[in-house]
Amino acid sequence: MKQYLMALDQGTTSSRTIIFDADGHVVAKVAREFTQYFPKEGWVEHDAMEIWESQLETAREALRAASLSATDIAAIGITNQRETTVVWDKKTGRPICPAIVWQCRRTASRCATLRETGVDKIIREKTGLAADPYFSATKLQWILQNVPGAKARAMAGELLFGTVDTWLLYQLTGGKLHATDPSNASRTMLFNIHTLMWDEELLQLFDIPCAMLPTVMPTVGVFGSTDAALFGTPIPIGGVAGDQQAALFGQGCFEAGDAKNTYGTGGFLLMNTGKTPTASQNGLLTTVGWQLGGQTTYVLEGSVFICGAAIQWLRDGLGLLTSSAQSEQLAATVPDSGGVYFVPAFVGLGTPYWDADTRGTICGITRGTTRAHLVRATLEAMALQTVDVIDAMRRDTGLTVPLLRVDGGGAANSLLLQMQSDFAALPLARPDCIETTAWGAATMAGLAVGIYSSTQELLARTATAKLFEPAMPEDQRLAHLEKWHRAIESARLFAK
Repeated sequence: MKQYLMALDQGTTSSRTIIFDADGHVVAKVAREFTQYFPKEGWVEHDAMEIWESQLETAREALRAASLSATDIAAIGITNQRETTVVWDKKTGRPICPAIVWQCRRTASRCATLRETGVDKIIREKTGLAADPYFSATKLQWILQNVPGAKARAMAGELLFGTVDTWLLYQLTGGKLHATDPSNASRTMLFNIHTLMWDEELLQLFDIPCAMLPTVMPTVGVFGSTDAALFGTPIPIGGVAGDQQAALFGQGCFEAGDAKNTYGTGGFLLMNTGKTPTASQNGLLTTVGWQLGGQTTYVLEGSVFICGAAIQWLRDGLGLLTSSAQSEQLAATVPDSGGVYFVPAFVGLGTPYWDADTRGTICGITRGTTRAHLVRATLEAMALQTVDVIDAMRRDTGLTVPLLRVDGGGAANSLLLQMQSDFAALPLARPDCIETTAWGAATMAGLAVGIYSSTQELLARTATAKLFEPAMPEDQRLAHLEKWHRAIESARLFAK
C-alpha cells in the first residue's frame, strides 16, 4: 500500500510542499517565497498565478528531493491561507485582477457601513464572523464593482470566485473542479454555519451571483484527482482545510476544549467547541473546524493579524535582522524590552478589538533603546496579543485552558514560548513536529484514502517535544499586561 502523503501548504508569504511518511516523518520539504504587493496604504495583493506556479514548483521539487514519483503518493492534502480572494475567467482559468489578501483593509469603509446600519448582527448570527475587511465577501464585492466589466461577466456566468484552496483545486484538476470545504467557506462571510450552505440573504446583501461560488464538499474525503500532465499520473486529493483548522487537526485537538495557537504571519488561537457552534460575546469568531464522517466540528477562533509578519518587518523594512531566526538570539542579549511596548497593528487590530483603523505604534522609546530592545518588544507583542485572545476565550467558554499547544514558524523560538507561558500563566506544549498545519492536511488526506482508520489512531501519533511552564511572578505579569493595554489604548487614540 502507498504510504506517502503530500501536503500542499499555501501560506501568505510562501508556498510549501511537505511529503510525510505514514508515521509523520518529514521525508521532503520545499518552500518558495512569492511577491507581496502593497499598492496603497492598507492594501495587500498577491499574483494568483505566481501562487499556483510556486506551489506546483515546490510539489515537483519535493518529489525529486524524496526520490519519489507520483505513483508513490497515496493522496494530497491542501491547506491554505484563508479569506484571500481570487476571481478568474471560467474559460481561460486566468485571474481577472490581483488576489486581494486577507490582510487587505481596502473595504474598511464598507464594513463600517455594515456596522453602522446594524447589518453586522445578521452577519454574525449567520456566519459567526465580525463585519470586517478580513473576510472575503467585501473583497469579492469590491472586485465586482471596481474591475471593468466584472459585474456583467459574473452575472453572465463567465467568472468564478474562490479562496486559495479553490484556486489550487481548480488548477490541480485542470479546471475540472470548482470546490471548497466548510472550513474555508465559513471564512467568506457568505456561508451560513448553521445550515452549512451559501446564504441567499447574504449573497443579496453583497450583490454576488451564486453561480460564481464553489461547491462545498466535506473537509475529509476524496475531492478528485490531479491532472495527469502535472505529475505524470493522477494523484487523489483527499483533504482540504484552511490553515488554522488544519493546524488544530494536526495537533490532535479532536475533543471539545482542546486548544492550539499558531505563530505564523498572523497569530491564530483556536479551541474545539464540539458539534454545536458557540456564539462569542468577547470578540471571538465562531467558525467551522472541519467536516468528517458526516459530522461537523465547530471552533472558536481569535485572530491576531500581525505576528511573525512583525519580525519580517524588522528584517526587511528596518534591516535590524539578517534572518527571522536571529530574533531569538538578539532578544536574549537584553534582560527585558527596556520599557518599550510595540503594538504591531500594521493592518488594524483583530480579536478582541476588531479595529480596522489602528496602526502600528511603539511606546516607551528612550535614548538607551537599542535594536535588541525593539526585537524583544516585538516578541513580547506576539505573546501579549495572544494573551488578549486567551482571556477572551476564557470569558466566552468559562473554561480554564489547562494546556496550550503551539505550532507555526514562531514556535521554534523558545524565548517567545517562555514569554507566552509567563504572560498567559499557563503551560505550553510544543510538538515533536511543528509542521502541524501541513501534517493536519496530510492526515486528512490519509483518512480519506484509508491510510489511517480514525482520529484516535492519529492522536496516538502526537508527541510533545518540550513543555514550557510559567515562571514569572504574578505582580510582574500583571504590570506587563497593564502597560500593554495602555500601549493598545495609545495606538487606538492616535488612530482617531
